Amino acid sequence: MPARDTAPFERAPAEEGSPGGDTASREDAGLPWISIIVPTYQRPRELAVCLAALAALDYPVDRYEVVVVDDGSEPPATPSGANARRDLRVTWLRQPNRGPSAARNLGARHACGEVLAFTDDDCAPARGWLRALAASVRVAPGALHGGTVVNGLAHNAWAVASQTITDVVVPSLLASVSPLRFVTSNNLALRAERFAAIGGFDEGFRASEDREFAHRWLASGAPIAEVPGAVVQHLHDLGLVSYWCQHFGYGRGAYAFHRRRAVQVRAPFNPNLGLVAETFRRPFATLPMRSALRIAALLVVWQVANAAGYLWQGIVGDRSHAKPPS
Repeated sequence: MPARDTAPFERAPAEEGSPGGDTASREDAGLPWISIIVPTYQRPRELAVCLAALAALDYPVDRYEVVVVDDGSEPPATPSGANARRDLRVTWLRQPNRGPSAARNLGARHACGEVLAFTDDDCAPARGWLRALAASVRVAPGALHGGTVVNGLAHNAWAVASQTITDVVVPSLLASVSPLRFVTSNNLALRAERFAAIGGFDEGFRASEDREFAHRWLASGAPIAEVPGAVVQHLHDLGLVSYWCQHFGYGRGAYAFHRRRAVQVRAPFNPNLGLVAETFRRPFATLPMRSALRIAALLVVWQVANAAGYLWQGIVGDRSHAKPPS
C-alpha cells in the first residue's frame, strides 16, 4: 500500500471576496469561514445537483467557499450547478486519478476556510447543513463532526440496501463507543488545523478511508461528535454492477484497514455478527414484506461482494507487497 502523504497541509491565503469578507451581517459575523471540499469522478450530472444544493445553503455566501477536485474525469469536469448564487466562490482543481482521499487532501491544501466540510459529488446537502455543522464545531472545536446521511433515491432498491447498511452500522458503532466507530466522509467537518495536524486522509485507501481516518483520529485522543441536524441526501444511483463494485471495494478497504489495525494495536479482526444480523432485520422492521424480502436478497449480495473483496485484497494485495522492488 502506498505510504500516506504527509506533506504539510498549508492553507491557501484568503483572497479578496473570499469567505470572511466585510459584507457579513452582524448576526452572522461570528460564523466560521468554511471550505466545502467535493471530490468528483465521472459524475457530471450528479455534480451539478450537488453544486446547486451547495449554492442554496442557508449560510452567508461570504462565509463559505466550495472547492471541487476533479479526480481525473474524462472529459474533465466543468463548472456547473453553482450559477444560482453567482457571488459564491467555487475553486476548480484537477489531478490524475488517484482516488477520493488524494482529491480531498488536494482540496484541503487549497482551502481558505478555518473549518473544512466534506461531502461527495453524488450528495445534496440540505439547506441547513452548513449551519448545523458550524454550530457543532463552535461547541466542540476539537472534535470530528459527522452529520446524518439519508438515501435520496427511495425508488432504487440497490440504493435502499446500501443505505440500510450505513443506517445500522454507523449509529450502532457510535452508540457503543466502539474503537471502530467512524463518521462517513460524505458528511463530516473539522477545523482545518486539526485536519492538517493528523495528516489528512490516507491516500493508500480508495475505499474505507473514513474508517481509517476516524481510527487515527480516535487514537490521537480526540472525540467524535454526532450532528443529527446536518443532513445530506445521498443520490447514488446504483445498479447490479455498481452495487457489487461498491461493496467489493469496501471489502478490499476493510482488509487493508483491519490488517493495519492488527499491527498497530494488536487487535485481531472479529466480525460483528450482531451488526450483520441487525442489518438483515432492519428492512423487515421498516418496509412492507415484499420490499423487505427484496432488500434482504440484496443484502446477501452485499455480504458476498464484501467477503470477495476482503479475500481478494488478502491474496492479491499481500502478494503485491511481497514483490521486491524492480
